[in-house]
Amino acid sequence: MSDEPDESTPPETWRDRKRYLWLWGLLAPTGLFTIGVPLVWVLAAVGRPGLVHIVFWLGPIVLYLVVPIADRFVGPDGTNPPDEVLEALENDRYYRYLTYLYLPCQYATLVAAGYLITADDPHIPMIDGGLNAVDKVGLAVTLGVVGGIGINTAHELGHKKVGLERRLSRIALAQSAYGHFYIEHNRGHHVRVATREDPASARLGESFWAFFPRSVCGGLRSAWALERTRLQRLGCRPWNRRNDILTAWLLTAVLYTALVFVFGLALLPYLLLQAVVGFSLLEAVNYMEHYGLARQRTPSGRYERPTPAHSWNSDHLVTNLFMYHLQRHSDHHAFPTRRYQSLRTWEQAPALPTGYAGMIVLAYLPPLWRRVMDKRVIAHYDGDITRANIHPPARDRVLARYGAAAAQVPE
Repeated sequence: MSDEPDESTPPETWRDRKRYLWLWGLLAPTGLFTIGVPLVWVLAAVGRPGLVHIVFWLGPIVLYLVVPIADRFVGPDGTNPPDEVLEALENDRYYRYLTYLYLPCQYATLVAAGYLITADDPHIPMIDGGLNAVDKVGLAVTLGVVGGIGINTAHELGHKKVGLERRLSRIALAQSAYGHFYIEHNRGHHVRVATREDPASARLGESFWAFFPRSVCGGLRSAWALERTRLQRLGCRPWNRRNDILTAWLLTAVLYTALVFVFGLALLPYLLLQAVVGFSLLEAVNYMEHYGLARQRTPSGRYERPTPAHSWNSDHLVTNLFMYHLQRHSDHHAFPTRRYQSLRTWEQAPALPTGYAGMIVLAYLPPLWRRVMDKRVIAHYDGDITRANIHPPARDRVLARYGAAAAQVPE
């Protein structure tokens, strides 16, 4: 199997046709202003007060409905930057400034939502007094979507060698109270990906609802162990100001305290709700990225190195614009510090049937997920299920469903 992605365009004629389309990546953190406010005034102008409440649910509407439909109609991207342009593309600061811009937009939305949730009269047309409970929950879920995509922005920044970008990554994670992700993902997941030891690699037969607590708790334990080991090498105890997990938690505590001080204690439940929604989105993405895929043991007993075969990819354009090419996941694992605009799609990598946004919806519905994905795992291994990463509690069910070919799966 070739380790090079398909090249489809000669370097002398190549140009990034997505250069300005990447601005769509800022729609999530600015949507409350760029879509929500105009929509309220339009609905007021046409006299449809009952529809104004959907504005507060824009986040899940866009994520779970609009983007999957757009992926369906727009389809895959199918273009890669040639090797000859990668250095220039990597050094073009325009792309990194777009990721920097996500953060002020993210926090402007957080502050605006804090005001809307707690104000006695936010002066919204067709809404008398403050928001009702359903509107507040919708706005908190929308905040969670912004924060969840913000975790992906933090992922992009956190892999870079520039100190500013690493610091911005931690700031982006503060809203979702998931600062330990910076440690576990970089130093844990990238080392153990597609193995049974990795809490962020989902197993064949494991539902999202079983994976979710395993990944959340396992990721936190792994991050703490990694940080404790690092500090021990420095001659420090874990409960130390140098502990990056503690400083991440402190950043979240300071942020939440400041927001509660400004807007009141009534905001706190909604801050907690949006945090859960935010890191749940991350875990849904984790679930699909390596589902059922396994690195094999070499004769030495060590795992083979990660290859494109160990990550599910999707090249659907619309979701890629919102998630900074995260769907080109094999290239990311091959080149973790490579910037999003330079990531390439691999023909050799197993492919998801649609973009991440649509797959998240399937992940929430285990019977549909198994119907769509389990057969793809089996096909990826040419029917040899012994090579897949199988969820131990589901082993008997998997054996019964896929027959004798699975009989040699190890315990």
